[in-house]
Amino acid sequence: MSTVVAFVAGKRRYDRKQSGYGGQTKPVFHKKAKTTKKIVLRLQCQACKHVTQHPIKRCKHFEIGGDKKGKGTQLF
Repeated sequence: MSTVVAFVAGKRRYDRKQSGYGGQTKPVFHKKAKTTKKIVLRLQCQACKHVTQHPIKRCKHFEIGGDKKGKGTQLF
């Protein structure tokens, strides 16, 4: 786990550059290309607590369980 240190050199430099008049001095990224996230199931072993991650495809909405769709349909 990484913790954010408040006064590392880059942060000090950025704060110094931002201070005063002149607006935003560094580029701010706006062109987010992906509109969906990859769904990842975290499967944990009940005996040894080992965790495996099982990626599924990209989708906007994901629901586990819920209402059954019908006979012979997958619920992803």
